Amino acid sequence: MINGFHTIIYSDDPEATRAFFRHVLEWPAVDVGGGWLIFKTRPSELGVHPTQGPDGEQWGAIPTHRSSLMCDDIAATVDELRAKGVDVTGEIVDEGFGLTTTIAVPGAGEMMLYEPRHALAYELDD
Repeated sequence: MINGFHTIIYSDDPEATRAFFRHVLEWPAVDVGGGWLIFKTRPSELGVHPTQGPDGEQWGAIPTHRSSLMCDDIAATVDELRAKGVDVTGEIVDEGFGLTTTIAVPGAGEMMLYEPRHALAYELDD
């Protein structure tokens, strides 16, 4: 029935955002016309989180969707991204579910980068 998951990132500077994914992260893409790139993403997962934490802290509001980049070794990935000129905007923090930081995506704000400590859903057999 469903054969994929398409993510959209809105950008104030789409050319810079596309260049980041294409040249910095080195993700392959198809040009569907006029430089409009659709990127092949890596394995993905979908988590559903409550809008409030156990202590009542507001985690999000409806509708809210968030995309995160995952890695196997956050320290090494941060070093590699910094060497490519990426602005790592946060410290590496242990969030329990994994180690996280944030990176600046040109034209599109910040994205979480994290090294998960949980079982990976994308490794499940279909």
